[in-house]
Amino acid sequence: MTWNGYVVATAAGVAVSALGLALWQGGGADTTEIVGLAQPGAATVWGLPALRLLSDALATVTAGLVVTGAFVLPGEGRAISATAFRMVRRARWTAALWSLTALALIAFTLSDVLGAPLHRLPPAAVLSFAGSISQGQALLIQAVLAAAVAVLCQVALSRYTAAWAAGVAMVAVLPPAFTGHAAGAGNHQLAVTSLAMHVLGAALWAGGLIALLTVRRNRALPAALARYSHLALICFVAVAVSGVINGAVRLGGDWRTAYGALLAAKLVALLGLGAIGAAHRRAMLRRPAFIRLAAGEVVLFGAAFGLAAALSRSPAPIPDDTVSDDPIVETIGFPMPEPLTAARLLGDPLPDLFFLTVAAVGIGAYLAGVRRLRAPWPVTRTAAWVAGMLLLAAVTGLGLGRYAYVLFSVHMVQHMLLSMAVPILLVLGAPVTLALRTSPGAVREWLLIVLHSRVARALTHPLSALAVYGVSLYGLYFGGLLGLLMRYHLGHLAMLAHFVLAGYLLFWVLIGVDLGRPRVAPPILVLVHFASMVVHAFFGLTLSQSTTLIAPEWYLAVHPPWAAPPLDDQRLGAAIAWAFGEIPAALVMIVLVRQWIRSDEREQRRADRHGDGAHARYNEFLASAARERR
Repeated sequence: MTWNGYVVATAAGVAVSALGLALWQGGGADTTEIVGLAQPGAATVWGLPALRLLSDALATVTAGLVVTGAFVLPGEGRAISATAFRMVRRARWTAALWSLTALALIAFTLSDVLGAPLHRLPPAAVLSFAGSISQGQALLIQAVLAAAVAVLCQVALSRYTAAWAAGVAMVAVLPPAFTGHAAGAGNHQLAVTSLAMHVLGAALWAGGLIALLTVRRNRALPAALARYSHLALICFVAVAVSGVINGAVRLGGDWRTAYGALLAAKLVALLGLGAIGAAHRRAMLRRPAFIRLAAGEVVLFGAAFGLAAALSRSPAPIPDDTVSDDPIVETIGFPMPEPLTAARLLGDPLPDLFFLTVAAVGIGAYLAGVRRLRAPWPVTRTAAWVAGMLLLAAVTGLGLGRYAYVLFSVHMVQHMLLSMAVPILLVLGAPVTLALRTSPGAVREWLLIVLHSRVARALTHPLSALAVYGVSLYGLYFGGLLGLLMRYHLGHLAMLAHFVLAGYLLFWVLIGVDLGRPRVAPPILVLVHFASMVVHAFFGLTLSQSTTLIAPEWYLAVHPPWAAPPLDDQRLGAAIAWAFGEIPAALVMIVLVRQWIRSDEREQRRADRHGDGAHARYNEFLASAARERR
């Protein structure tokens, strides 16, 4: 057996031992038969957590291999290196096995839910579970995404394709996180998002380390270690913060349970991993020291993953004060808000860890870049970026975010702020220019690859940016997507993020000051902006005259008893959409006209310089001709 094989075998043994011990102590593998209650059988009781552990391990290895091959290992221009190529090729097999385990988990999970042995499950029931129940849907989505990763790894030769494989792999890790204990917690906005961050951070941290161990004798290891060190630090902070928040939400402050003991043991493992990671940074350039530390860290990761798989099967304690039969709490994660007032709209917060993290990291990274920049940087750009990030956190985390769940009109206010006000401020901050001037070489290299890619060139065409903005606006509200996205926390997050990204793309093309922005004649930009104003106004007019309720399956179920009828509230939202866009649109038009004037002035100065030069050359020609006649 090779050295890597010994490390993997030891880590697997530790993981299985930790899983079995935790299941036994935490009550997750109780096979006691109770008269009158259906039992899934020992095969499911023990096989489900074991299969979950295997699936998590394969997901971690796959994500680590493709992310390391795409981003951590140095490339060769636009192509991946030979070492990265071999790494990505290994990932196709782990991704394929990951897909198969996710499919097998569908049957095991259904057996556990129904309390029926595996051999008694009809195939039709398994298919129905995979297509209509959230747990089955999450596993099916994960299986499909893992299969897509395997296909991308098979064809990946460029760093761009490898990056797509890495992105799909990171997304594929997440679906089951949205259907476990966290999904049943009272605060979806904290519990679900923190669990997703925890799972993704752990996968990248452990998977990246395993991937580096496969190239421990390669000359590219020192450069890869330097890049991985930054990634591991980010993952450690994300895993630690999200783990504490998620544990606090699940336990409600009561650690005196078997579940709390398992969480405490997992916390001890995390602290041990952090200590080894700190030692890594000190021993980064000494290869033997790195190999020994990495081997110990992988083994400790095995124990942590075993505990995590056991936690997914152990009954989480639910504090008495959070138990509720209110269907509103089950639907949106919190009780029906009190009647709307200005004070509650701004002072009744509903923090979402995802957008809080985006805002905090965005402000911190930007200020660090400004500090690192040796040349002067306009204060107005810094103020615009910080204001945009703070507005993003406020719109998604204050009372506005709470009432946007139950009132269409407030949702429309949130939409307009996220798609217009926030993007305009962020665009004026010129983050791409700052990143290109201050980022490490690897980050700058990837920024240039993205900016010069065909996808970026296609998306940043003015008509493409306008199409993304307009089609998403009409498709969301008139295409039946709003109700579907509001039902799922992940869908809700994706919708809000899309508002910001679609608006950022449009305004980056129109008024952006970043390097790499396509050069478009100001008159064309004015016409595109005028077209966006028409699209926006027509949307508001159409919505105001509609007699059909948008997303009735959602807004009828969560409509507050103290609010106006849903259709009246929708018309109020249409009026907000129509009126709100006028002020930002006018400001953008002023900026465009100003840029147009400045462009004409520059062109005139260029023409004057050219004319002066031509006049001087003509005079020199006449003088030369006169001298020849003499």
